[in-house]
Amino acid sequence: MLHLLTFLVGKFSLISNFKLFDSKWSDGERKERAANIPPPFRRGDVLEVPRTLFTHFGIYLGDNKVAHLIPDILPVLTNDKKLINTVITNKRLILGCMYKCATVRLDTVEDFAYGANIIVNHMDTLIKTQAFPNEDVAKRAEKLIGTIPYSLLWNNCEHFVTYCRYGSAASQQTEKFCECLKSIIRDQRSVIVTVLLGIISIVCFGMVPSTTLPTILIPFTLWMAG
Repeated sequence: MLHLLTFLVGKFSLISNFKLFDSKWSDGERKERAANIPPPFRRGDVLEVPRTLFTHFGIYLGDNKVAHLIPDILPVLTNDKKLINTVITNKRLILGCMYKCATVRLDTVEDFAYGANIIVNHMDTLIKTQAFPNEDVAKRAEKLIGTIPYSLLWNNCEHFVTYCRYGSAASQQTEKFCECLKSIIRDQRSVIVTVLLGIISIVCFGMVPSTTLPTILIPFTLWMAG
Protein backbone atom coordinates (compact mmCIF):
# COMPACT_ATOMS: atom_id res chain seq x y z
CA MET A 1 0.00 0.00 0.00
CA LEU A 2 2.87 2.37 0.75
CA HIS A 3 4.23 1.74 -2.75
CA LEU A 4 0.83 2.56 -4.25
CA LEU A 5 0.59 5.84 -2.33
CA THR A 6 4.11 6.76 -3.41
CA PHE A 7 3.17 5.98 -7.01
CA LEU A 8 0.01 8.15 -6.92
CA VAL A 9 1.83 11.08 -5.29
CA GLY A 10 4.61 10.84 -7.88
CA LYS A 11 2.21 10.87 -10.81
CA PHE A 12 0.24 13.76 -9.33
CA SER A 13 3.42 15.79 -8.94
CA LEU A 14 4.31 15.06 -12.57
CA ILE A 15 0.97 16.37 -13.80
CA SER A 16 1.15 19.40 -11.53
CA ASN A 17 4.37 20.42 -13.24
CA PHE A 18 2.35 21.30 -16.34
CA LYS A 19 1.89 24.98 -16.17
CA LEU A 20 -4.74 27.41 -15.86
CA PHE A 21 -5.53 30.88 -15.44
CA ASP A 22 -3.28 32.01 -12.61
CA SER A 23 -2.67 35.72 -12.26
CA LYS A 24 -0.15 37.38 -10.00
CA TRP A 25 -1.67 40.85 -10.30
CA SER A 26 -5.14 42.30 -10.06
CA ASP A 27 -6.65 44.03 -13.10
CA GLY A 28 -5.65 47.43 -11.70
CA GLU A 29 -2.05 46.39 -11.09
CA ARG A 30 -1.90 44.81 -14.54
CA LYS A 31 -3.06 48.02 -16.26
CA GLU A 32 -0.71 50.15 -14.16
CA ARG A 33 2.22 47.94 -15.09
CA ALA A 34 1.28 48.11 -18.77
CA ALA A 35 1.07 51.91 -18.64
CA ASN A 36 4.55 52.22 -17.13
CA ILE A 37 6.41 49.68 -19.29
CA PRO A 38 5.94 49.85 -23.08
CA PRO A 39 6.24 46.43 -24.77
CA PRO A 40 9.72 45.93 -26.31
CA PHE A 41 8.36 43.50 -28.90
CA ARG A 42 8.81 43.32 -32.65
CA ARG A 43 6.01 42.47 -35.06
CA GLY A 44 6.10 38.69 -35.59
CA ASP A 45 7.67 37.86 -32.21
CA VAL A 46 6.38 34.76 -30.40
CA LEU A 47 5.15 35.64 -26.91
CA GLU A 48 4.56 33.04 -24.24
CA VAL A 49 3.11 33.39 -20.75
CA PRO A 50 3.08 30.70 -18.03
CA ARG A 51 -0.26 29.57 -16.64
CA THR A 52 -0.88 27.17 -13.76
CA LEU A 53 -1.03 24.01 -15.87
CA PHE A 54 0.35 25.09 -19.24
CA THR A 55 2.02 27.86 -21.22
CA HIS A 56 -0.06 30.12 -23.48
CA PHE A 57 1.36 31.36 -26.78
CA GLY A 58 0.64 34.24 -29.13
CA ILE A 59 2.20 36.31 -31.92
CA TYR A 60 2.79 40.03 -31.56
CA LEU A 61 1.34 42.01 -34.48
CA GLY A 62 2.31 45.53 -33.47
CA ASP A 63 0.28 48.39 -31.96
CA ASN A 64 0.18 46.53 -28.62
CA LYS A 65 -1.89 43.69 -30.19
CA VAL A 66 -1.33 39.94 -29.93
CA ALA A 67 -2.91 37.25 -32.12
CA HIS A 68 -3.55 34.06 -30.18
CA LEU A 69 -5.69 30.95 -30.43
CA ILE A 70 -8.01 30.47 -27.48
CA PRO A 71 -11.10 28.31 -26.86
CA ASP A 72 -14.34 30.33 -26.90
CA ILE A 73 -17.98 29.18 -26.94
CA LEU A 74 -19.41 32.61 -27.81
CA PRO A 75 -18.93 32.45 -31.64
CA VAL A 76 -21.19 29.37 -31.60
CA LEU A 77 -23.93 31.24 -29.76
CA THR A 78 -23.90 34.69 -31.36
CA ASN A 79 -22.67 36.71 -34.35
CA ASP A 80 -22.36 39.89 -32.27
CA LYS A 81 -18.72 40.87 -32.98
CA LYS A 82 -18.70 43.46 -30.21
CA LEU A 83 -19.72 40.85 -27.66
CA ILE A 84 -17.30 38.24 -29.02
CA ASN A 85 -14.40 40.69 -28.84
CA THR A 86 -14.82 41.26 -25.10
CA VAL A 87 -12.22 39.62 -22.85
CA ILE A 88 -12.80 35.86 -22.67
CA THR A 89 -13.92 34.65 -19.25
CA ASN A 90 -12.95 31.30 -17.76
CA LYS A 91 -16.51 30.04 -18.30
CA ARG A 92 -16.37 30.90 -22.02
CA LEU A 93 -12.97 29.27 -22.28
CA ILE A 94 -13.96 26.02 -20.56
CA LEU A 95 -17.18 25.70 -22.59
CA GLY A 96 -15.15 26.36 -25.75
CA CYS A 97 -12.81 23.51 -24.80
CA MET A 98 -15.75 21.18 -24.26
CA TYR A 99 -17.43 22.19 -27.54
CA LYS A 100 -14.05 22.12 -29.37
CA CYS A 101 -14.49 25.63 -30.71
CA ALA A 102 -11.78 28.30 -30.67
CA THR A 103 -10.95 31.61 -32.21
CA VAL A 104 -7.74 33.25 -33.34
CA ARG A 105 -8.31 36.74 -32.00
CA LEU A 106 -6.54 40.01 -31.33
CA ASP A 107 -6.11 41.17 -27.75
CA THR A 108 -3.95 43.78 -26.09
CA VAL A 109 -0.64 42.62 -24.64
CA GLU A 110 -2.05 43.21 -21.14
CA ASP A 111 -5.16 41.07 -21.72
CA PHE A 112 -3.06 38.36 -23.35
CA ALA A 113 -0.54 38.21 -20.49
CA TYR A 114 -3.12 38.72 -17.72
CA GLY A 115 -0.45 39.71 -15.24
CA ALA A 116 2.04 36.95 -16.06
CA ASN A 117 5.62 37.59 -17.17
CA ILE A 118 6.07 37.45 -20.95
CA ILE A 119 8.86 35.43 -22.55
CA VAL A 120 9.88 36.41 -26.09
CA ASN A 121 10.97 33.96 -28.82
CA HIS A 122 12.08 31.31 -26.32
CA MET A 123 10.75 28.69 -28.72
CA ASP A 124 13.53 29.53 -31.19
CA THR A 125 16.03 27.96 -28.80
CA LEU A 126 14.05 24.71 -28.59
CA ILE A 127 13.06 24.10 -32.21
CA LYS A 128 15.74 23.31 -34.77
CA THR A 129 13.68 24.49 -37.77
CA GLN A 130 14.66 27.93 -39.04
CA ALA A 131 12.02 30.53 -38.22
CA PHE A 132 10.40 32.59 -40.98
CA PRO A 133 11.17 36.32 -41.12
CA ASN A 134 9.10 38.19 -38.55
CA GLU A 135 6.91 39.96 -41.11
CA ASP A 136 6.01 36.64 -42.76
CA VAL A 137 5.14 35.21 -39.35
CA ALA A 138 2.82 38.14 -38.63
CA LYS A 139 1.10 37.85 -42.03
CA ARG A 140 0.54 34.12 -41.57
CA ALA A 141 -1.07 34.83 -38.18
CA GLU A 142 -3.30 37.57 -39.61
CA LYS A 143 -4.64 35.19 -42.27
CA LEU A 144 -5.84 32.79 -39.58
CA ILE A 145 -7.80 35.30 -37.51
CA GLY A 146 -11.34 34.00 -36.96
CA THR A 147 -13.19 30.96 -35.65
CA ILE A 148 -11.50 27.56 -36.05
CA PRO A 149 -11.89 24.02 -34.60
CA TYR A 150 -10.08 23.37 -31.33
CA SER A 151 -8.37 20.38 -29.78
CA LEU A 152 -6.61 20.54 -26.43
CA LEU A 153 -3.92 18.13 -27.64
CA TRP A 154 -3.88 18.42 -31.44
CA ASN A 155 -4.86 22.01 -32.32
CA ASN A 156 -4.06 24.44 -29.53
CA CYS A 157 -2.34 27.83 -29.16
CA GLU A 158 1.12 26.28 -29.50
CA HIS A 159 0.18 24.55 -32.78
CA PHE A 160 -1.02 27.94 -34.09
CA VAL A 161 2.24 29.67 -33.17
CA THR A 162 4.57 26.96 -34.49
CA TYR A 163 2.65 26.82 -37.78
CA CYS A 164 2.98 30.58 -38.24
CA ARG A 165 6.64 30.79 -37.24
CA TYR A 166 8.11 27.53 -38.53
CA GLY A 167 5.61 26.28 -41.13
CA SER A 168 4.71 23.11 -39.23
CA ALA A 169 2.18 22.81 -36.38
CA ALA A 170 3.60 21.11 -33.29
CA SER A 171 3.23 21.24 -29.52
CA GLN A 172 5.93 20.29 -27.05
CA GLN A 173 3.35 20.49 -24.26
CA THR A 174 1.29 17.80 -26.00
CA GLU A 175 4.41 15.68 -26.40
CA LYS A 176 5.27 16.02 -22.70
CA PHE A 177 1.72 15.11 -21.70
CA CYS A 178 1.76 12.02 -23.94
CA GLU A 179 5.12 10.98 -22.49
CA CYS A 180 3.70 11.35 -18.98
CA LEU A 181 0.67 9.28 -19.99
CA LYS A 182 2.91 6.60 -21.46
CA SER A 183 4.96 6.42 -18.26
CA ILE A 184 1.77 5.87 -16.26
CA ILE A 185 0.57 3.15 -18.65
CA ARG A 186 3.95 1.41 -18.62
CA ASP A 187 4.12 1.39 -14.82
CA GLN A 188 2.65 -1.94 -13.73
CA ARG A 189 1.45 -0.38 -10.49
CA SER A 190 -1.25 1.31 -12.61
CA VAL A 191 -2.77 -2.15 -13.12
CA ILE A 192 -2.99 -2.71 -9.36
CA VAL A 193 -4.52 0.74 -8.79
CA THR A 194 -7.20 0.22 -11.47
CA VAL A 195 -8.02 -3.25 -10.10
CA LEU A 196 -8.46 -1.82 -6.60
CA LEU A 197 -10.66 1.03 -7.91
CA GLY A 198 -12.69 -1.51 -9.88
CA ILE A 199 -13.22 -3.68 -6.80
CA ILE A 200 -14.29 -0.62 -4.79
CA SER A 201 -16.81 0.34 -7.51
CA ILE A 202 -18.22 -3.23 -7.50
CA VAL A 203 -18.55 -3.16 -3.70
CA CYS A 204 -20.28 0.24 -3.79
CA PHE A 205 -22.52 -0.19 -6.85
CA GLY A 206 -22.85 -3.96 -7.19
CA MET A 207 -21.68 -6.46 -9.79
CA VAL A 208 -23.28 -5.01 -12.94
CA PRO A 209 -21.82 -4.65 -16.47
CA SER A 210 -21.02 -0.96 -15.91
CA THR A 211 -18.67 -1.86 -13.04
CA THR A 212 -17.53 -5.38 -13.86
CA LEU A 213 -16.47 -4.85 -17.48
CA PRO A 214 -14.23 -1.80 -16.76
CA THR A 215 -12.73 -3.65 -13.78
CA ILE A 216 -11.63 -6.43 -16.14
CA LEU A 217 -10.92 -4.59 -19.40
CA ILE A 218 -9.00 -1.53 -18.14
CA PRO A 219 -6.40 -3.45 -16.07
CA PHE A 220 -6.07 -6.01 -18.89
CA THR A 221 -5.46 -3.23 -21.44
CA LEU A 222 -2.89 -1.55 -19.18
CA TRP A 223 -1.17 -4.89 -18.57
CA MET A 224 -0.92 -5.63 -22.30
CA ALA A 225 0.23 -2.09 -23.11
CA GLY A 226 2.81 -1.98 -20.31
